[in-house]
Amino acid sequence: MFTGIIETTGAVVKNAKGRIEIKAPPMIRRLKKGGSIAVDGACLTVISKTAKTFTADVMPETYKKTVLGQREKGGLVNLELPLKAGGPVEGHWVSGHVEGMAALAKISPDKEATLLTFRAPKELLKYIVPKGSVALNGISLTVIGVTKDGLTVGIIPHTYNLTNLRALDLGDKVNIETDLLARHMEKMLKSLAKK
Repeated sequence: MFTGIIETTGAVVKNAKGRIEIKAPPMIRRLKKGGSIAVDGACLTVISKTAKTFTADVMPETYKKTVLGQREKGGLVNLELPLKAGGPVEGHWVSGHVEGMAALAKISPDKEATLLTFRAPKELLKYIVPKGSVALNGISLTVIGVTKDGLTVGIIPHTYNLTNLRALDLGDKVNIETDLLARHMEKMLKSLAKK
């Protein structure tokens, strides 16, 4: 489990044939072979590491559902280590199981913040509510508004500068993970309705 509080960004070194290598000097000493790491919100397993980089396998389903397949050499990725038992949950529960992608539709300055509006798949928007939580590229964000085809989030300067959101252009895609509890609740209610 993760919390959506990004620690740093890394840079893609290689991304081909189901394997991604990422340069991540600030956290490399804390990574271990077989350990988990969220890369743009997708939970991956570290299979090897050097003094400056780590490598993870990427399943075809992950490439299909996430932006990882679009990450080229030098591309920035958000990185977060898993939550440790007893550690603070400062964002929200993020599983690292990305459900799809959303495309940046609008960037609006808002005094000390930046508003980002994304077009998102309708099948995911039903799990997103104003003032609820959503993970975009692994970042825990509060939803400001929801429409029939998208959502808006607000970004404080600290988050904007620390994450790869600063590199987004209109039309760029981000990974999206909706609220885990909402998805489980829907399944339970559907199951009860069948009885």
